[in-house]
Amino acid sequence: MIDVSSTLAGRQILLTGGNGFLGKVLLALLLDRYPDIGQVHLLIRPKRDQTAEQRFETDVLDSPPFAPLLTALGRAFFRDKITVWAGDAAQPNAGVEQPGWADGIDLIIHCAGLVEFFPPVDQSLRANVDSVVEMAALARRLEAKLLHVSTCYVAGKADGFIEETEPIPGFYPNRSSLNDDSFNAAAELESLRDEIRRIRESSADDRAKNEQLIAAGRRRAARWGWVNTYTYSKSLGEQVLAQTSGLGWTIVRPAIVESSWRFPFPGWIEGGRTAAPLVLMALSGMTEWPACPDIPLEIIPVDKVAAAIIACGALLLTGEHRPVYQLASADTNPFALGPLIQLLCDEARFVNPNGSSDSKIPFWLRPSFGLRFLPASRIRENRQARARRIETSRRILIAIQDKLKKTPIPANGLLDDWIASHRTLALQAHLRDQTIDQYMPFILENRYIFETRNIRDGYARLSAADREKIPWAPETIDWSEYWRENQIGGIRKWVQPEAVRNWSVQV
Repeated sequence: MIDVSSTLAGRQILLTGGNGFLGKVLLALLLDRYPDIGQVHLLIRPKRDQTAEQRFETDVLDSPPFAPLLTALGRAFFRDKITVWAGDAAQPNAGVEQPGWADGIDLIIHCAGLVEFFPPVDQSLRANVDSVVEMAALARRLEAKLLHVSTCYVAGKADGFIEETEPIPGFYPNRSSLNDDSFNAAAELESLRDEIRRIRESSADDRAKNEQLIAAGRRRAARWGWVNTYTYSKSLGEQVLAQTSGLGWTIVRPAIVESSWRFPFPGWIEGGRTAAPLVLMALSGMTEWPACPDIPLEIIPVDKVAAAIIACGALLLTGEHRPVYQLASADTNPFALGPLIQLLCDEARFVNPNGSSDSKIPFWLRPSFGLRFLPASRIRENRQARARRIETSRRILIAIQDKLKKTPIPANGLLDDWIASHRTLALQAHLRDQTIDQYMPFILENRYIFETRNIRDGYARLSAADREKIPWAPETIDWSEYWRENQIGGIRKWVQPEAVRNWSVQV
């Protein structure tokens, strides 16, 4: 049996991305459950108006996940255990100029990355590939181990069970067989860097450059079978790492990371996490979904992911690790989209049984409840019909307003509000359609069930005390309760109010 407490005692760990959603929970859980750890070196990139230390104070120590721990352990404990370094994971030596700053580090947990689906491809390359190259080089120089946090969705377009034993080098989703060697990560990266250089030199218009860089990432991902630039770049990062010699490494692949199950408290979530826009759209009355109701949505609570990363780090330090750990739930405890979306629609009906109560929206354009799962083609037809309905309604109301102006009838403020609401309705419908299009690979076009045998086998090697300190076991989660209490409650409490407003009106 592996004792995580003794394995981590006195160890020095370098953590990147510790000021992100997962990183904060990981850092808090690590120091809460294993306070005998030697030191955590936290790499934070400064901003123009904030130093790394200032970002640590505001983004980490003063964040909600740390509030219970600051009360219990005191601020001095964290200031003693954490060393903050101003740097950049994508630069040589992590961008830190101080000689010997990383001496003695035993384990690098590379949690930083860019999660945006379709950013300019040069940004994805820097965050999700170059950072892996530099962290691997640093770990090899220090003779440290490297735990790299990736994503299950490097699988790209897929249908069914995704095994953890899939070879990493040379993988691409559209390959015809295991013997298909058409994809070479080094050649792809060289070609990609050349294209980025040509785009940068082609025009002085920054907006045009960005659009071309976004299109380049989208095109390359689609060519090889990845569903977006994010998963394309994360797979390239994995392949670079897997082909690095002289380094002990493991890759941890979470599925969709969502609100906490128990730690630091139920329902903690930050910003518009992956499923948050879908939840907000359902809660605000969206009833037509381009989704396959029997597809399981592969989500995992953030504290389960943090616990598994700690366990995998201990396995890596003891040499008992496996190359890949997929962190998901559908292979042991699936929750299909049909019941999930129905649950969200029921919650919306419970909160607002009469649909939208916004009197500024014409009643004939307010949503009505009645869930339907539709194919993509039907969704597109309905979008066009909805746009025509909004425009026809606007023209009719303007005609009524013009006629009323010629009569002695006093001006109707409600009519003015209704006319003004149409532009907002059209804009919100457009934003919602763009978002849904990005999610269709996960809710309609592909059926993902990720194998999680490695993490279960790894936990079987941990002591009983450690399994209690850093629990895994997603099969014990009641998903209906989790979505009602943790996910919906967490999104309503912690997701930015601007995000709520973006999805507050549905047509």
